[in-house]
Amino acid sequence: MRTLKGAVMIRDATPADYASLAEVYNHYIVETVVTFEVTPISPDEMGRRVEGVAAGHPWIVLQTDHGVQGYAYARPWHERAAYRHTLETSVYLAPDARGQGHGTRLYGELFRRLAPIAPHVLIAGVTLPNEASVALHEKLGYVKSAHFREVGRKFDRWLDVGYWQKTLSNATEHA
Repeated sequence: MRTLKGAVMIRDATPADYASLAEVYNHYIVETVVTFEVTPISPDEMGRRVEGVAAGHPWIVLQTDHGVQGYAYARPWHERAAYRHTLETSVYLAPDARGQGHGTRLYGELFRRLAPIAPHVLIAGVTLPNEASVALHEKLGYVKSAHFREVGRKFDRWLDVGYWQKTLSNATEHA
């Protein structure tokens, strides 16, 4: 657990957080095109997702005096063995928590927790347009590596997805 200035704390997700995490995520399902999911998820489903990721990778939450205000996690990008050094990262914030540096705080802690795992590349998918997410990822050293046009449809519109990647090391690994 890490406490930041004021009443902001970043810590591991726990079962007590599942309802709050689902609430944060469901906002994006119902109100935005940020995620391509269209049906809100239950706290139990969020719990299954957290537990699936947390078995080998970090899933962290940002908590303030107002409760859980966001989360970030890393998970394997693909299942095949040759991808084992590549992780997908993601961050979500409650609507009223955006624009306060919380995304940067969450990613900073996520990177710190990923260090012992030693991934080579981090990948983040972003529904486009999304200036805030693009700015966050580029500020943190991610560079755009792909752009897929009209690959999703939500709210009666075709949506593009971009991928940003951050290479953490150039060391040759024999594992």
